[in-house]
Amino acid sequence: MRIGELSRRTGVSARSLRYYEQQGLLTACRDASGYRRYGADAVETVGRIRELLAAGLNTADIGEVLPCAHGGPGLMSCDVTLRVLGDQLARIDAEMAELGRRREALVGVCEATAARRREDEALARFALRA
Repeated sequence: MRIGELSRRTGVSARSLRYYEQQGLLTACRDASGYRRYGADAVETVGRIRELLAAGLNTADIGEVLPCAHGGPGLMSCDVTLRVLGDQLARIDAEMAELGRRREALVGVCEATAARRREDEALARFALRA
């Protein structure tokens, strides 16, 4: 199938499909006219790429695990897959911990700002009485 048909069948733009090809995630042959031709498995491959992107993997990681992404949902349990997915989970856990620290710092700033506002309002009320 040509790139336009693959785009229609997957809902992925032709630009993204070319990018996936450039990253080595998707392969295409060229016909006599130079047009890209994708095999029947390209629809499934693009679906897997989108699934893995949605899970937060980057294209380099997807390139490592994509060979283990055939034959049903999920990935085959190979050493590469377990390492890449474990690394991604560790990154997410670290990001969540950092967000938690930043949230607590922001809560502290909000509380201090609210307290300062209350003090300023109290001083203003006192000044009006005096």
